[in-house]
Amino acid sequence: MAEKMMNQFDPTGTLHEIESKFEMFQILNENGEVVNEAAMPELTDEQLVELMTRMVYVRILDQRSISLNRQGRLGFYAPTAGQEASQLASHYALEKEDWILPGYRDVPQIVMHGLPLWKAFLFSRGHFIGNQVPEGVNILAPQIIIGAQYIQTAGVALGLQKRGTKSVAITYTGDGGSSQGDFYEGINFAGAFKSPAIFIVQNNQFAISTPRELQTAAKTIAQKGIAAGIPSVLVDGMDPLAVYAATKDARDRAVRGEGPTLIETMCYRYGPHTMAGDDPTRYRTTDTDNDWAAKDPLIRFRKFLEAKGLWDEQKEESVIERAKEEIKEAIKLADQAPKQKVTELMDNMYAEEMPYNLKEQYAIYKEKESK
Repeated sequence: MAEKMMNQFDPTGTLHEIESKFEMFQILNENGEVVNEAAMPELTDEQLVELMTRMVYVRILDQRSISLNRQGRLGFYAPTAGQEASQLASHYALEKEDWILPGYRDVPQIVMHGLPLWKAFLFSRGHFIGNQVPEGVNILAPQIIIGAQYIQTAGVALGLQKRGTKSVAITYTGDGGSSQGDFYEGINFAGAFKSPAIFIVQNNQFAISTPRELQTAAKTIAQKGIAAGIPSVLVDGMDPLAVYAATKDARDRAVRGEGPTLIETMCYRYGPHTMAGDDPTRYRTTDTDNDWAAKDPLIRFRKFLEAKGLWDEQKEESVIERAKEEIKEAIKLADQAPKQKVTELMDNMYAEEMPYNLKEQYAIYKEKESK
């Protein structure tokens, strides 16, 4: 009898069955060759070139932002090199009316969505003008609290659903963010209400110095969406076409009323976690870095486009020069912003009456600023 029950009760088998379903979705291999013709997205030659243009632009933006940070001209900065396909190809699948709730590494997406670059620089400096979003640009400021944007996205998506709009809310976090309670609450809430949300986990292998294998016993992060009852997919995050196709499919289903999707993009950050003193050489090996360098999304996509006759060195140099000029102008505009006052910070924080102790401090600073 006991043996019969054991044959019928096999939770380990169920786990392995679920895990075996999550094979990595890929369209371009590391050599830029199409390995999944049936999944090729419907993008024109002009759209393919535009996607590559954005990726090259953001790689230069990352390099210049690191330099500006080291010069003391930027404040908080989280490098993005290596994650261009994950960030920009997913954004390219969106529409202007969609809402983006970014994490602190996701500045490229909100710049491409319409936030002026000079304001993005002011955000890095902690200036309140950096969070003043132009009308019609559907973004929230980058979230610093790990994973908090997931639960906020569930709320925004529900609001879009209640209004009957044909738009979605998309958010991003890292593999470390998937260990936060807000991650689970967000996907569960959106799943329960079938709200139009896209949850992306950019698995760049390390949450600061903690390797992904210490984050969870789950074989994939994508499989965690199954518990919330939402479609989930594991994607090669260094493959822009695969990321685009997965996000486009998620968006199409969301606006049809089929609910949210969880997408895990397997990628890598080539630089440190942030420029605030992190040293990746202390927890990553040269072999690991080299393995992922061979998967560089720009190299992969460049080979694909060159084979189609759509890209060459001259085009890339043109994008690089334009990026450098626009970044130069943006930092100049940021430098011209009025110096932030302590009283402005307090005014912006409190819409109603300030506590008595802050009133006292406000009066002190107001007097100092008037001199």
